[in-house]
Amino acid sequence: MYVTFATAVRVIAWGVALAWVWQAVAALLGMPRVPNLLLPQYDEQPEGEPSLTVIVPACNEAANIAACLASLLDQDYGNVQVVAINDRSTDATGSIIDRIAAAHPTRLRALHITELPPEWLGKTHALALAARQSPTEFLLFTDADVIYRRDALRRSLAYAVKSEADHLVTVPTTIIHRWDEAAVLGFFQIFGLWAARPWKIADPKAARDAIGIGAFNLLRRSAYLQIGGLEGQRMDILEDLTLGRRIKKAGLRQRIAFGRGLVSVHWASGALGLVEVMTKNLFSAFRFHVSLLLLSCVWLGVFCVAPVTGLAFGPTRWPALVTLAAIALGYRTMSRNSGISAWNALLSPLSALLFMYTLLRSMYFTLKQGGVMWRGTFYPLATLRKNAAPLW
Repeated sequence: MYVTFATAVRVIAWGVALAWVWQAVAALLGMPRVPNLLLPQYDEQPEGEPSLTVIVPACNEAANIAACLASLLDQDYGNVQVVAINDRSTDATGSIIDRIAAAHPTRLRALHITELPPEWLGKTHALALAARQSPTEFLLFTDADVIYRRDALRRSLAYAVKSEADHLVTVPTTIIHRWDEAAVLGFFQIFGLWAARPWKIADPKAARDAIGIGAFNLLRRSAYLQIGGLEGQRMDILEDLTLGRRIKKAGLRQRIAFGRGLVSVHWASGALGLVEVMTKNLFSAFRFHVSLLLLSCVWLGVFCVAPVTGLAFGPTRWPALVTLAAIALGYRTMSRNSGISAWNALLSPLSALLFMYTLLRSMYFTLKQGGVMWRGTFYPLATLRKNAAPLW
């Protein structure tokens, strides 16, 4: 019985090791193919200088909205308008937006939402409302806590036009203040490779590799209208990812690009702050299926935690070493664009455990509350499930 069990564990351990090696080598070879917008060829005016509307929804963002709007108004690209939406804020967000709009009447327009229609999420409603009023060739959906370097829009548009993109994600650079933030976010980007490979985003045949990031979703207005706008995902908490999947599913041209420092955002303070932020939305990533979330926790345990314990046992020591080396290679490859130190690979098992805890916490609180509390609004679980987009 011992030999049979040991053999089975060894086979599983080598299977995990080979899967990580495959992923790490694929990333090593594939990541250089993802465009870097900091290169000289993107330091130009977009061909035809297409019009762009930047849409910034804000709910209780008094601490961040001024800096975000200031960075957008300081862009060196001329053919751009900014729409800032005060979505039922109870703090000074609305007055800050009005003050800045009064100082820049030709470039910034303020919208104020006082009521949320039935079966709409606050953010998706705000985005959809502004998009309906923005006839420009391109739309950029962003968040109120994002900071833009002065040439970010120009470089992104230059690449979008050159590559004939219908949807472009310029990957934001995470602003990190503490070591535990780096540990969690470093693991998060490695884990993300299993969900969507950046070097495959532009491949129309790679159906599962789709991307959407709330900090920077740039779309042609024609593509946005072709998929029916956001009306088809009114109650989607992860509206950015679902939007990207709908774009890819429609056969439209999707692109991704890096550009360290072009688009920057600080997610939260410390590891526990990140846990708090992710608690509201991680369960929705599994479309509120308990079984799928639990399976993901098992996967994390086998692929990310078990290799460390495997170092202590003879039958699994070598595959464990191979696994950890492949994970370290993945960290090093991704750090070139993110700036998150590859040394965080040493903390990856602890980060995986924390991520598992966050998944379970998200599920627990959603089920306990019977829904999700987000930005002061409660969304019932039954309504969220009814309106959830397909998982794939």
